[in-house]
Amino acid sequence: MTSEGQVIQKSNLPATVDSLQADFAALGVESGVVLLVHSSLSAMEWVNGGPVAVIIALQHALGSTGTLVMPAHSTGLTDPSGWENPPVPRSWWDIIRETMPAYRPDLTPTRSMGVISETFRKQNGVLRSVHPHVSFCALGAHAEEITDNHSLAFGMGEESPLARIYDLGGYVLLLGVGYDRNSSLHLAEYRATYPTKRIVQEGAPICTSGVRTWTTFENVDLDASDFEHIGDDFMNSDAGNVIHHGRVGLADCQLMPQREIVDFAVDWIEVYRAK
Repeated sequence: MTSEGQVIQKSNLPATVDSLQADFAALGVESGVVLLVHSSLSAMEWVNGGPVAVIIALQHALGSTGTLVMPAHSTGLTDPSGWENPPVPRSWWDIIRETMPAYRPDLTPTRSMGVISETFRKQNGVLRSVHPHVSFCALGAHAEEITDNHSLAFGMGEESPLARIYDLGGYVLLLGVGYDRNSSLHLAEYRATYPTKRIVQEGAPICTSGVRTWTTFENVDLDASDFEHIGDDFMNSDAGNVIHHGRVGLADCQLMPQREIVDFAVDWIEVYRAK
């Protein structure tokens, strides 16, 4: 993990809201679009105002008719039987299931999403979908449409914010992160047909009619291990011509139409996961 001192040392000047907005514009972020952002603040130069400045710059770039979306996943609410980093003793599993506080969109923090996403989650007016594991947050013209009716089962499939972004012709911005963080590739996993695809049972604590319960639901057994390969092949294909490459601060960035990367990934998965 890069320390703040290391970030300062590699920065010629501090990034500001104005300089970040100019970088977003140069990258191709346009007013009025739906934009799903996966981000790493530490990949950028030193930012005056930190994650708040990044969010303000993104909102200025998108304008009043745009919609900003970020992942707000809370994998700490998953079933403890699947925990590996670190695992917990088997004797704890039932205690955890029985006592873990229920998912609350207003309170449950994100996990491993980065400080920009966690800061955005807490901003006034931001809407968050109801999935206890893979929620998304949104603010702007299409925020309600994107976050409403997020299905508990198959949480990054057809009844998810990812599918609504696809329907709306939205964009994905990888801000200092790689394709392993590109959650839209999970939508491709749901849509693709491949021999090793299987359905698994997952669990989470939720609140129904004011009562906390541990509930189970179906999901595809997701696998991001080949996402970097998908990204590399996408960039090197004719379809990859739609990618806008650039820098925001010192962070290498890629901006792409979500439909193109999802459609490419569906075909890729059906070929290479069949081998």
